[in-house]
Amino acid sequence: MHPIRRFSPIALAFAIALLILGVTAQRIFSGVKEVPEVRFATVRGELIDMSALRGRVVLVNFWATSCAPCVREMPQLADTWRRLSGRGFETVAVAMQYDPPHLVQDFVARFQLPFHVAFDARGEIAARFGNVAAVPATFLVDRRGRVILRHLGEIDFDRMLPIIAAALKEEAS
Repeated sequence: MHPIRRFSPIALAFAIALLILGVTAQRIFSGVKEVPEVRFATVRGELIDMSALRGRVVLVNFWATSCAPCVREMPQLADTWRRLSGRGFETVAVAMQYDPPHLVQDFVARFQLPFHVAFDARGEIAARFGNVAAVPATFLVDRRGRVILRHLGEIDFDRMLPIIAAALKEEAS
């Protein structure tokens, strides 16, 4: 008799479900790490330390004015910030090193971006976030300062919003 046939179908299904759950949990949690400590210099002249944002859910978005997908997602980023900022949500859009500051400032003014927009003049922030080279690149940080999502490419807000909502429900502890 083949060894698998010794198990009932229910026991076999249960064992397979546990295996799948374990692999899925490993994929989800193996990438969880602390957000790097960085200082953002914003277009408004503010200096904001990442540690000062602890206790909030933070979406860090690397972008460039020359990146079509980046430009397309900005209105939705602004709308998401407007809807959720009162619940402990923050957004920091980090302009890439090669993006001229005057173009970034013009873009922020023209589109009236309500969230923090930072310059990464020397590429140090991109380096600390794992050498971000392609944009858009988005990191979602929970209230405890853990990176819970990394996404390369244009954001699918139908998928992102439930993840943000779940993170907002968690305590900072």
